[in-house]
Amino acid sequence: MENKFRSMRRTKQYVPEAECIEILKKADTGVLALIGDGDYPYAVPLNFVYDSGKIYFHSAMAGHKVDAAAKNEKASFCVIDKDKVVPEEYATHYRSIIIFGKIKIMEDEPAKRDAIEKLAIKYAPKDSAENRNYEIDDSMDHLCMLELSIEHMTGKEAMALAQERETAVK
Repeated sequence: MENKFRSMRRTKQYVPEAECIEILKKADTGVLALIGDGDYPYAVPLNFVYDSGKIYFHSAMAGHKVDAAAKNEKASFCVIDKDKVVPEEYATHYRSIIIFGKIKIMEDEPAKRDAIEKLAIKYAPKDSAENRNYEIDDSMDHLCMLELSIEHMTGKEAMALAQERETAVK
């Protein structure tokens, strides 16, 4: 069977999967790309939470994002971990992750609640469980949760960062 995802061309700049997962756990925002109206790409920046090979997003019950996810399950998600322009080198010291997977609108209420709770804990970690539960209960009737199951993930970094990593290992 042929691999449906491309291999990374510049393998020396590869970020190990374990580090990609750590980046996903700490990053605040990523860009979700879907097939939108008229089959044009639709990319939208979103808060998210990563958990066990899946990424969860919250949404209103209707809109371009939800319509696109319902129409086509294929999705891509990008997170930028580093982005430092270095003018004297005519370069950017970057580190990013690109994910491909299948997205679905969550229908199972307990799973949906679990996902929004993980998102709430990530973005408001100091909030009380009582207040968090109140906010979740108050929003459940008009809240949509999307689940992206990761099929393929690659992390890539600028050669300068890859060389720093290699030097640190030695």
